Amino acid sequence: MQYSTDIRDAQNNTIETTVGVSPTCTVYSGSAPANCAAADTGTVLATGTLPSDWMAASSAGVVGKNGTWTLTGQSGAGSGTAGTHFRIKAGANCKIQGTFGVGQEMVPDNNNIANGQAVTINSFNVTRGNA
Repeated sequence: MQYSTDIRDAQNNTIETTVGVSPTCTVYSGSAPANCAAADTGTVLATGTLPSDWMAASSAGVVGKNGTWTLTGQSGAGSGTAGTHFRIKAGANCKIQGTFGVGQEMVPDNNNIANGQAVTINSFNVTRGNA
Protein backbone atom coordinates (compact mmCIF):
# COMPACT_ATOMS: atom_id res chain seq x y z
CA MET A 1 0.00 0.00 0.00
CA GLN A 2 1.24 3.48 -0.81
CA TYR A 3 0.09 6.86 0.48
CA SER A 4 0.23 10.28 -1.10
CA THR A 5 2.40 12.94 0.52
CA ASP A 6 -0.65 14.79 1.89
CA ILE A 7 -1.87 11.64 3.69
CA ARG A 8 1.60 10.97 5.13
CA ASP A 9 1.82 14.61 6.29
CA ALA A 10 -1.65 14.38 7.89
CA GLN A 11 -0.62 11.19 9.72
CA ASN A 12 2.53 12.89 11.01
CA ASN A 13 0.64 15.98 12.12
CA THR A 14 -1.58 13.88 14.40
CA ILE A 15 1.45 13.03 16.57
CA GLU A 16 1.51 16.39 18.37
CA THR A 17 -2.29 16.54 18.54
CA THR A 18 -2.52 13.08 20.09
CA VAL A 19 0.32 13.54 22.60
CA GLY A 20 -0.78 17.06 23.55
CA VAL A 21 1.01 20.24 24.53
CA SER A 22 4.15 20.35 26.67
CA PRO A 23 4.84 16.63 27.05
CA THR A 24 7.83 15.45 29.06
CA CYS A 25 10.90 13.82 27.57
CA THR A 26 13.10 11.50 29.60
CA VAL A 27 16.42 9.93 28.58
CA TYR A 28 17.52 6.62 30.08
CA SER A 29 20.55 4.33 30.08
CA GLY A 30 20.21 0.58 29.57
CA SER A 31 17.86 -1.44 27.40
CA ALA A 32 14.62 0.10 26.18
CA PRO A 33 11.26 -1.39 27.17
CA ALA A 34 9.63 -3.72 24.64
CA ASN A 35 7.06 -1.06 23.70
CA CYS A 36 5.34 2.07 25.02
CA ALA A 37 2.88 0.00 27.08
CA ALA A 38 5.73 -1.59 29.08
CA ALA A 39 7.11 -0.05 32.29
CA ASP A 40 10.11 2.29 32.20
CA THR A 41 13.49 0.55 32.21
CA GLY A 42 17.02 1.77 32.84
CA THR A 43 18.30 4.69 34.86
CA VAL A 44 16.89 8.20 34.36
CA LEU A 45 19.69 10.40 33.04
CA ALA A 46 17.87 13.55 31.92
CA THR A 47 14.37 14.93 31.85
CA GLY A 48 12.53 18.04 30.75
CA THR A 49 9.29 19.50 29.44
CA LEU A 50 9.09 20.12 25.72
CA PRO A 51 7.71 23.38 24.29
CA SER A 52 3.93 23.70 24.00
CA ASP A 53 4.28 23.58 20.19
CA TRP A 54 6.94 20.88 20.09
CA MET A 55 6.54 19.49 16.55
CA ALA A 56 6.80 21.40 13.27
CA ALA A 57 4.31 20.90 10.45
CA SER A 58 5.03 17.79 8.40
CA SER A 59 6.44 18.28 4.92
CA ALA A 60 7.11 15.60 2.30
CA GLY A 61 6.22 12.91 4.85
CA VAL A 62 8.77 14.09 7.45
CA VAL A 63 8.04 15.92 10.70
CA GLY A 64 10.68 17.22 13.09
CA LYS A 65 11.02 18.95 16.42
CA ASN A 66 9.96 22.56 16.77
CA GLY A 67 11.68 25.07 19.00
CA THR A 68 14.43 24.37 21.49
CA TRP A 69 14.31 21.11 23.41
CA THR A 70 16.43 21.31 26.57
CA LEU A 71 16.59 18.57 29.20
CA THR A 72 18.43 18.60 32.54
CA GLY A 73 20.80 15.87 33.71
CA GLN A 74 19.52 14.00 36.78
CA SER A 75 21.34 12.43 39.74
CA GLY A 76 21.29 8.98 38.09
CA ALA A 77 23.64 10.32 35.41
CA GLY A 78 26.40 10.85 37.97
CA SER A 79 29.50 12.45 36.48
CA GLY A 80 28.65 11.19 32.99
CA THR A 81 26.61 8.35 31.51
CA ALA A 82 25.65 7.65 27.91
CA GLY A 83 21.95 7.79 27.08
CA THR A 84 20.52 4.89 25.09
CA HIS A 85 16.78 5.49 24.76
CA PHE A 86 14.10 8.12 25.35
CA ARG A 87 10.42 8.32 26.16
CA ILE A 88 8.03 11.18 25.41
CA LYS A 89 5.07 11.09 27.78
CA ALA A 90 1.72 12.76 28.29
CA GLY A 91 1.42 12.66 32.05
CA ALA A 92 2.52 9.18 33.11
CA ASN A 93 1.66 7.61 29.74
CA CYS A 94 4.40 6.81 27.24
CA LYS A 95 3.42 8.03 23.79
CA ILE A 96 6.73 7.73 21.89
CA GLN A 97 9.94 5.88 22.64
CA GLY A 98 13.08 5.37 20.61
CA THR A 99 16.84 5.32 20.45
CA PHE A 100 19.00 8.17 21.76
CA GLY A 101 22.48 9.28 20.77
CA VAL A 102 24.57 10.26 17.78
CA GLY A 103 23.09 8.72 14.63
CA GLN A 104 19.95 7.58 16.50
CA GLU A 105 16.30 8.65 16.39
CA MET A 106 16.84 11.47 18.90
CA VAL A 107 20.20 13.21 18.62
CA PRO A 108 21.58 15.33 21.51
CA ASP A 109 24.39 17.86 21.52
CA ASN A 110 26.28 15.53 23.90
CA ASN A 111 25.34 11.91 24.59
CA ASN A 112 27.47 11.75 27.75
CA ILE A 113 25.04 13.21 30.30
CA ALA A 114 26.09 14.41 33.77
CA ASN A 115 24.01 15.47 36.78
CA GLY A 116 22.87 19.08 36.33
CA GLN A 117 24.02 19.27 32.71
CA ALA A 118 21.83 21.02 30.13
CA VAL A 119 21.17 18.61 27.25
CA THR A 120 20.00 20.16 23.99
CA ILE A 121 18.22 17.91 21.52
CA ASN A 122 19.63 18.75 18.09
CA SER A 123 17.46 16.45 16.00
CA PHE A 124 14.23 14.46 16.26
CA ASN A 125 12.39 13.48 13.08
CA VAL A 126 9.63 11.07 12.14
CA THR A 127 9.49 9.88 8.55
CA ARG A 128 6.19 8.32 7.56
CA GLY A 129 6.56 5.23 5.37
CA ASN A 130 4.51 3.84 2.50
CA ALA A 131 5.52 6.50 -0.02
